Amino acid sequence: MRRPLLALEHVEKRYDAGEISVVALREVNLAVTRGEYVAVMGASGSGKSTLMNILGCLDLPSRGKYILAGTDVRLLDDTDLAAVRNRMIGFVFQSFNLIPRTSALRNVELPMVYAGVKPRERAERARVALEMVGLANRAGHKPSELSGGQQQRVAVARAIVTDPAIVLADEPTGNLDTTSSGEMLDLLDRLHESGRTIVVITHEPDVAMRASRVVRLSDGRIVSDEYQTPRAAVRSGSV
Repeated sequence: MRRPLLALEHVEKRYDAGEISVVALREVNLAVTRGEYVAVMGASGSGKSTLMNILGCLDLPSRGKYILAGTDVRLLDDTDLAAVRNRMIGFVFQSFNLIPRTSALRNVELPMVYAGVKPRERAERARVALEMVGLANRAGHKPSELSGGQQQRVAVARAIVTDPAIVLADEPTGNLDTTSSGEMLDLLDRLHESGRTIVVITHEPDVAMRASRVVRLSDGRIVSDEYQTPRAAVRSGSV
């Protein structure tokens, strides 16, 4: 059996505010192997955002372990944790999180700036990433000059430019119209088909139907974890 790329073991996340304590995650066990496409579903308040923050090394469990590529993230200091986030995790956020006054190319370069990649290599790799998402001809455009769907594709290019182990997408179609949402999901399908590990946080069934595995949360607990035939495979006739 292959070692999981990421594994949560008996994870609990508790937030304390004075005498009030709120448990956002309870006894969560989850393992994802390299190359999987996993959707994490749940209603508002189910613990999805907390789980995403832990998977993305933006927060740490109150109890339990998070093992990422064989490393217990609790043992990392802030500097090492930031390096792991930048090197191993590509983030795609609902709100795009692009720098407004900066070109698409420069936005995509940003993770490599933090990684210390030299300017010429940064630019070359950023152009390749933009080409992968179909925006090579928009490299010089600022976010305000792009549609919502194009901005989200720039965000995907930024997420994959460092060749991360995991692409972590948080409600990636939440701010998109129907056409742009379909294009974004098609892009995630292609990334998965190329061998990338995808974890999508969503409350939308249409988004979850693209994944090969759906994990459902309720009140901070995993209530189901099921494999499925993704809709993209059914549509293409590959099953």
